[in-house]
Amino acid sequence: MLKIHSRCNLSCDYCYVYTHIDQTWRNQPTVMPDQVIELAARRVAEHVDAHDLDAVTMILHGGEPLLAGKAVIARTVEAVRAAVRPQTRMSWHVQTNGLLLDDEFLRIFARYGIRVGVSLDGGRVHNDRRRVYANGRGSYADVASALRRLAEYPDRYGGILCTIHLDNDPLAVYRELLAFAPPRIDFLLPHGNWTTPPPGRSPGGDDAPYADWLVPIFDEWFDAPAQPTGIRLFESILDLLLGGSSGTEAIGAEPVDLLIVETDGSIEQGDALKTTESGMAATGLHIRSASFDDALAHPGFQARQTGIDGLSATCRACPVVRVCGGGLYAHRYRAGSGFDNPSVYCPDLMKLIRHAQGRISEQLLAS
Repeated sequence: MLKIHSRCNLSCDYCYVYTHIDQTWRNQPTVMPDQVIELAARRVAEHVDAHDLDAVTMILHGGEPLLAGKAVIARTVEAVRAAVRPQTRMSWHVQTNGLLLDDEFLRIFARYGIRVGVSLDGGRVHNDRRRVYANGRGSYADVASALRRLAEYPDRYGGILCTIHLDNDPLAVYRELLAFAPPRIDFLLPHGNWTTPPPGRSPGGDDAPYADWLVPIFDEWFDAPAQPTGIRLFESILDLLLGGSSGTEAIGAEPVDLLIVETDGSIEQGDALKTTESGMAATGLHIRSASFDDALAHPGFQARQTGIDGLSATCRACPVVRVCGGGLYAHRYRAGSGFDNPSVYCPDLMKLIRHAQGRISEQLLAS
């Protein structure tokens, strides 16, 4: 993941970059400089050659990556393409709030084969409770316009990312998102942990408000004659229950393979760690002097390469551990014990997985 721009043109009240404990974004250059782009491209090529990789996924991120401008995005893709050997397949993605997604950007994304994911939390009422401009004005109308424009480029349409808010109606949100015909929806649990719990989640309690929010969507999606979209969390749970693998870091015990280059060239772990302690995502490494292999040897990365063996004793003894995988790493954090805990969402994950398991059993018995 390349953080090509470190600022944003929205002021969402739950943003894990700007509203949580880690404020190191303030020290980052606004736009990734050309020399950092070139260094990053060479490090990617070096890693591809060292491991004889036949495929690499590149994600352009921020802040809001489109604020970097069309020239920077084109220059980034071209620099990596020029550095990486032609036989390695490059898969390009950008995650955006959609506000700047005009026809020229879409033509650039079509030219370079970049798939576009857009963040939206539902219809106007649901989205505009939190995804707002700095002056408090809601962003829905502008994002909806961008999504309609993106639909004209179906090969570039990656899907919609939606953060769960318990005060939003789940089925209404789901149906509102379906109106944009996304090929995939990612429902995200809001970031939190045992020390700083997410909204509505009582650490240590048996209630499962986030599972209760997701189950009606799961049932409507699961019972549809043909699924109208992919839902990454649900598909991953079903795949894992049937012996397959996960498509998301939020579930399952597969090793994490995401590495982040910040706008200044520093190498970091996943952004969700910025909700635990200030500096938790940092490695102290920079692409100027460290390879990606150096980064992967960092204890923080190594801790997420051990699968089930790296989970807490409570998790290892759990009957659904091979599906849950302990949940997202950052959600296990507790001051004093670090990450040696179940997810703060443990009851929610258990209830959702058990529900999915029951629905599969019903279908198998009926067939």
